[in-house]
Amino acid sequence: MSDAVIPPSSVVLVSGGSRGLGLAIVSGLLAEGLKVAAFARTVTPELHDLADKYEGKLHIGSVDITDIAACTAFIREAEDRLGPIDGLVNNAAIGQDSLHVHTSVDQIEKIVHTNLTAPLVLTRLFLRRMLAKGLRGRLVNVTSICAQRGYSGLVAYSATKGGMDSATRTIARELNGRILANAVAPGFFASEMSAVLGQTQLDQITRRTPTGHLTDPDDVVPVIRMLLCENTNINGQVLEVDGGASI
Repeated sequence: MSDAVIPPSSVVLVSGGSRGLGLAIVSGLLAEGLKVAAFARTVTPELHDLADKYEGKLHIGSVDITDIAACTAFIREAEDRLGPIDGLVNNAAIGQDSLHVHTSVDQIEKIVHTNLTAPLVLTRLFLRRMLAKGLRGRLVNVTSICAQRGYSGLVAYSATKGGMDSATRTIARELNGRILANAVAPGFFASEMSAVLGQTQLDQITRRTPTGHLTDPDDVVPVIRMLLCENTNINGQVLEVDGGASI
């Protein structure tokens, strides 16, 4: 194997893995045969069911991504049970549903801390542990097309996702062959974040989407799985999965 080849991940850490896209990512990676460590602020019954189904291959925990001590403890527990972590999916985030002029300073700080600062700190922890073990790995940051296009009511949210896109490119360059770092930028889902837009704007987005429908987790998971599991030279890229809405 060439020194330039980054092997597929075998143990992947997923933040925000208890519902929606995060849960779909966890399920998809387990079905691919990977071991997964997944955490979220609240562990849902669906995630517990996956842990029962994939006993010994899925380690779960109730952890707030902004609590670095809890994240560190969870990673140590996960590696004791599953082995060294060589993949990270930064998925945990909170949304926004207010115009910027109506968003409090405290809420802006909370969005930035949860969606940008905390994932960067978690990434630092992952990279330091990975490099200390002499491993090479893969990083996938779940961002958003909001970082490329403007949508009212999502100023702070969009800023954090743009920051993660930039961080992805810089990490790919900075680690110089020790990691494949990419971002996946989904379009608006039929639920969750799309509620802020209102039905009129959602209908407009749907009409201008060549595929004719909003994004679904099933559209996104195969891309993340490919970036983690397949032999690829994709690095430092932001892959948009929105049916062409942002063209």
